[in-house]
Amino acid sequence: MTEEMPIEFWQGIEQFNSQDFYACHDTLEALWMESGEPKKKFYQGILQIAVALYHLGNENWRGAAILLGEGINKLSYYQPSYAGIAVEDLLRESAKLLSALQQAGPAKVAEFLPLFAGTEVAGLQLPHIIKLEQT
Repeated sequence: MTEEMPIEFWQGIEQFNSQDFYACHDTLEALWMESGEPKKKFYQGILQIAVALYHLGNENWRGAAILLGEGINKLSYYQPSYAGIAVEDLLRESAKLLSALQQAGPAKVAEFLPLFAGTEVAGLQLPHIIKLEQT
């Protein structure tokens, strides 16, 4: 499904992929607040995953786990792709991270911090958003 997305959306995606998760949240929240469905839930799903990763970077296991789950749930309706984004890939990466976080538990949240330096942890990398080529 191809949707025309505002330039601010692409700025939010760039912020997400640059690990500027707080800025990504602010950018997408502004779009989310003023949009209608189906874009509203799509924006919210991405920003929830961004906030989850922000929480993970601050060793907030509970916030990371809850928001990853909520973001995954919202974005599941947009598979395999939406608005030029590979949603299925983002969901797969996010679900793997959520599963690993749940298995590790709150006491081991710091073990995930190397992800933010680009280091794999237990075969995981931080989720990223792939922009699809327009044909």
